[in-house]
Amino acid sequence: MDDIYADALETVLRDHCTPAVVRAIEAGAEPVASALWAQLDASGFADSLLPDGLTLRDLLPMLRVTGQYATPLPLGQTIFARALLHAAGVAIPDGPIALASFGPQARTLVADGATARWFLAQQADRAWLLHRDAADVAPTGVHGDLTVSIAGGPASAFALPPGTLRTIGAALHAAQMAGAIARVFDLTLQYANDRVQFGRPVGKFQAIQHQISVMAEQVAATRIAAQIAFSGDGWTPHRMHAAIAKFGASDAVAPVTSMAHAVHGAIGITAEYDLQLYTRRLHAWRVADGSEQYWAREIGQAACEASVGAEIGAVDIIRAWSGEAV
Repeated sequence: MDDIYADALETVLRDHCTPAVVRAIEAGAEPVASALWAQLDASGFADSLLPDGLTLRDLLPMLRVTGQYATPLPLGQTIFARALLHAAGVAIPDGPIALASFGPQARTLVADGATARWFLAQQADRAWLLHRDAADVAPTGVHGDLTVSIAGGPASAFALPPGTLRTIGAALHAAQMAGAIARVFDLTLQYANDRVQFGRPVGKFQAIQHQISVMAEQVAATRIAAQIAFSGDGWTPHRMHAAIAKFGASDAVAPVTSMAHAVHGAIGITAEYDLQLYTRRLHAWRVADGSEQYWAREIGQAACEASVGAEIGAVDIIRAWSGEAV
């Protein structure tokens, strides 16, 4: 990867976040989750955005790595949560922290919340820190899903601009999806080259080559989308940058996962094969902090509002948000 921070994180994950560890944590093995968190926390990765730490651009490759290893702990969320708590003057607790954005409903879904010890929650312009024992936590019922549903009000709250946690969540999940999609592509390409049918590798058949080519396009597109989300100054993503990234990454999940499973055939959905670890996580991250439909609606509304009285149209405004010269 040729990035000093991401390479260091990948070394830890390669040794301590193996597919066997991911399976054990998904099955509820709390000691395994605690051991993995101890390795990550001791290495200092969770403090990456504290003062004198990394920038958004520095953080992006690290978040992609967490996606490549289907990391079953909310490391990326904890990185942002610790930075937000420090900026608000709130004591930073030990343990992984997941980000929860509440709308008007009493409950909300939290990606990777099953392995969180704390929840940093937001509703409107107020945020609060909620211990797992004080939250009403419920599983989704989906096999191996680390997303949970939570409810619980604040004992004390602090001010936070509306939409901050959702914007951060959209950006970081876009980065993680970019990493996971790249890993799904690698697994699919390797299988297509290794699996022999009718006397030759299935990757030599034109229909398979077409699917793999489309997947390669999505790998590049989601990587670029994540770069947009992490292109700003400071340590918090720009709302529209995050929106464009999350829309692009979420939109890629359905075609990439369906083509990967089509190329693999029946083996791709078996518990013993690693592909399903990534495709299941991709579907969970796809809807976390807003699906592609949610962000497409917000991008369209914001672009139309910004174009009123402007010298350029809505499409050019979106191009400018994406970093193009218009």
